[in-house]
Amino acid sequence: MKSKVIELKNVMKTYKMGKVQVHAINEVNLTIYKGEFVVITGTSGSGKSTMMHLVGCLDIPSQGSVFLEDKNIRSLSKSQIAKIRGRKIGFIFQQFNLIPILSALENVMLPIDFQNNGNNSDRAKELLELVGLKDRMHHKPTELSGGQSQRVAIARALANDPEIILADEPTGNLDSKTGEHIINLLHTLHKEQGKTLIIITHDINFIRRLKNTTKIVKLKDGKIIK
Repeated sequence: MKSKVIELKNVMKTYKMGKVQVHAINEVNLTIYKGEFVVITGTSGSGKSTMMHLVGCLDIPSQGSVFLEDKNIRSLSKSQIAKIRGRKIGFIFQQFNLIPILSALENVMLPIDFQNNGNNSDRAKELLELVGLKDRMHHKPTELSGGQSQRVAIARALANDPEIILADEPTGNLDSKTGEHIINLLHTLHKEQGKTLIIITHDINFIRRLKNTTKIVKLKDGKIIK
């Protein structure tokens, strides 16, 4: 029997814009199982960013339930959600979100420190070597190329050995050759390490280059249409 890692049940996310209510996500049901390679796609304004925040337990739905580790996040405190999320999900962002005053090594060490997992330096060095940055670990983000910064972000996402990797437009700021390298690295994480991958993207060409995708979720006006 497949193991559920994230589940959304009748989820709505509503924002007030003046007197108007906007349903960014509207009655969405989605189950993501351990080991799946899921792509969430849609045009600009379809609800992808809101969906990412809900799937990643970065936000609470206005209605409905989001389950992580079979726990309804509505029943948890912010600190409890942060603790589970930090252990369960690794995030890769389009803008990298590296801390500029810290080296690559220090950026990767941060999530380990937050989770009090110990051996942060050794673990961070292993991960930077895994993504091919053994010789750049003491460089700051301003001294790295876009592709190198994204690889640091991937190493950071793996810092606490999460079951789930959630990537938001992971090749959006990269040239095609570097983007291909990042795609291959993501495939390796899925195939060889058994990570559950969730990719948020609007790029059809990017989707076509993905192999082993188990589920494509297409959004329109906040609803799953395919």
